[in-house]
Amino acid sequence: MKNPDEDYIYEDRDSGIFRVNRRAFTDPECLERERRRIFETCWIYVGHESEVPHAGDYRSRNVAGRPVILVRGDDGVVRVLLNTCTHRGAMVCRQKSGTARIFQCPYHAWTFDSRGRLVGVPGEDSYGDGFKRDDLALGVPTRLDSYRGFWFICFDPAVQSLYDYLAGAREYIDLIADQSELGMKVVAGQQSYSARANWKLLVENSYDGYHGLPTHQRYFSFLGDIGIDLKGSNAAAPPRQHAADLGNGHAVVEYQSAWGRPIAHWVPSFGEDRKAHFAGIRRRFDERFGPERARRICETSRNLGIFPNLVINDIMAITVRTFYPLSPDYMEINAWALAPAEENAQDSALRLDNFLTFLGPGGFATPDDIEMLESCQRGFANREVGWSDISRGMKRERPSITDEMQMRAFWRRWNQLISDPALRRARSAA
Repeated sequence: MKNPDEDYIYEDRDSGIFRVNRRAFTDPECLERERRRIFETCWIYVGHESEVPHAGDYRSRNVAGRPVILVRGDDGVVRVLLNTCTHRGAMVCRQKSGTARIFQCPYHAWTFDSRGRLVGVPGEDSYGDGFKRDDLALGVPTRLDSYRGFWFICFDPAVQSLYDYLAGAREYIDLIADQSELGMKVVAGQQSYSARANWKLLVENSYDGYHGLPTHQRYFSFLGDIGIDLKGSNAAAPPRQHAADLGNGHAVVEYQSAWGRPIAHWVPSFGEDRKAHFAGIRRRFDERFGPERARRICETSRNLGIFPNLVINDIMAITVRTFYPLSPDYMEINAWALAPAEENAQDSALRLDNFLTFLGPGGFATPDDIEMLESCQRGFANREVGWSDISRGMKRERPSITDEMQMRAFWRRWNQLISDPALRRARSAA
């Protein structure tokens, strides 16, 4: 019998066959390996700098199974603090967001400032000479870094720099960050929901162009009803479209947008009265970047997956989405809308309407997608069918967005981290 570490993936490049063992979606032992070998060793997205614009602003959230606090200290520095009191372990921050000078543990009232320093201990005179406040500051992740306003943490001291880790994904983050001269901002509010499905199914789905028409027929009918012509657009055979392996498990699909984008790509459904407004925005992009890069920023859409669990959908609006497994068949999902900081109220309303209409928890796409993912998970109960096929387009020289190259990029990296003992020994030695 094969070692379980060695048979999650079957790949025959000569024959163009790529398959994933469905145990990867159902096996609790596999999930434990993922927690140790992926979520403990990779850079994991925490939040955007715009979420903590002022001293004392904070966001508490669960990141890769850990409660943390994203906070801007009283010195203006962005930090991530581990949300556990160094006394007896209770969470020191129980609110989702706010502004605070201090975080006080509700259990015994130990108090920490916005830099994580221990600044108050009731009855401190009860402790001996060896008790030092400096030794009991809030914990911090091993590594913390940002790129273009996106902040990440990692718990592996041997991890490569965030810049190198992002590899080819940096180009696509730049296409998003360059949509504003003043910087991007996360729009107030957060979508939180769940799915009874394995988290890797959502990775696959997030840049799966193959499922678009079969799964989202209602949405494409809606676009036709509001006057958007999809003939020859990305509803069928997208012009100027491609899929790319960006290295380190990251991947993207990019394609010409048919439905308009609240950057500078007008479509009739936006209204004739707004046509000149969008044309003026587009001219400014042409002046800043030149016609070709401006066209790419304004007229193309992209679904970007950053390994392991960050998805940025820069389509009719910009959605930042993360997800984390609580069990092999259950995950929690969080999503935010991203927008240019200078965006006016009318454009913001249009962006949020597009965001909610398609990717909101009650929109056209998300309920369809969740139903399909949960249907896959239920189907995995048929253990006699042991493998999922992800071979589409494997022999194609230039992959289409309806091919599955982007998923294979994820799975190869996933399999390397989960199954390669030599890699793990090398990282341990480092």
